[in-house]
Amino acid sequence: MDIRHLQYFVKVAQLKSFTKAAQALYITQPTISKMIKSIEEELGIVLFNRLGKQVELTDAGHVMFVQAQDIVHSFQNLSSELDDLMSVKKGHIRIGLPPMIGSSFFPKVLGKFREQYPDVTIQLLEDGAKKVEADVENGALDIGVVLSPTNEELFHSFSLVKEKLMLLVHPSHSLADRERVSLSELAHESFVFFREDFALHDRIIAECVQTGFQPHVIYESSQWDFISEMVAANLGIAFLPEPICRELDTERIRILPLIEPIIPWHLIMIWRKDRYLSFAAREWIRFTQDLFV
Repeated sequence: MDIRHLQYFVKVAQLKSFTKAAQALYITQPTISKMIKSIEEELGIVLFNRLGKQVELTDAGHVMFVQAQDIVHSFQNLSSELDDLMSVKKGHIRIGLPPMIGSSFFPKVLGKFREQYPDVTIQLLEDGAKKVEADVENGALDIGVVLSPTNEELFHSFSLVKEKLMLLVHPSHSLADRERVSLSELAHESFVFFREDFALHDRIIAECVQTGFQPHVIYESSQWDFISEMVAANLGIAFLPEPICRELDTERIRILPLIEPIIPWHLIMIWRKDRYLSFAAREWIRFTQDLFV
């Protein structure tokens, strides 16, 4: 058994599929199946229960998965450190972003970074802040942008943006001509929300509950532009961060400050404290810190 066997095993366990693991590793399914079979024969155990197109770890597979992940991570750290010594400023960075910030300021940041480091490739993955944080924790991402606060024992972080949420209503809404609105006034409204895997989903519900009501959610989406269009169609009200609101058509949507409480939208960049970062990832952190801090 060598490191490749363990890498293939870990990928199958993570994706619960030989087919998906083979695609992710750019190898054939027979190759990965043969690798797993050789491990099972060498150790005299069964690692997976085959359930149609999906597989599940056996008890022995769970034990091996825990150990194999540590070994694979250690090997990746070793490989990354050696790559740094040999290739200086070349590298690859995996960064997770909530969809709503991808179009606001990140393209400019990426453009400036690429000017200085043309040989560094960046893989951007858009997902809700909760999923981004989980993927930084499990090593699927090197760096992530999430909502503050986060787990300070687990992650290093620095602040990117400090803004607040604004209320969106249709121009015909009874509150449309107000200068500001308190959260308690929205108790009987219909809300358009971000999905549950977005940190804002939980944040807004928590504020509503603390104010004294459970929000009536009629629709959930992962896209801020779709949420704003739902408001423009007079199907409900919504909350969006200030930077997004600056891009909206104020003829079709009224944007109002929310008070009592003001709900902050504080974005931070995070990375694991106990995991090695490549030169490229460390340079990205330094570069963005110089821009935002």
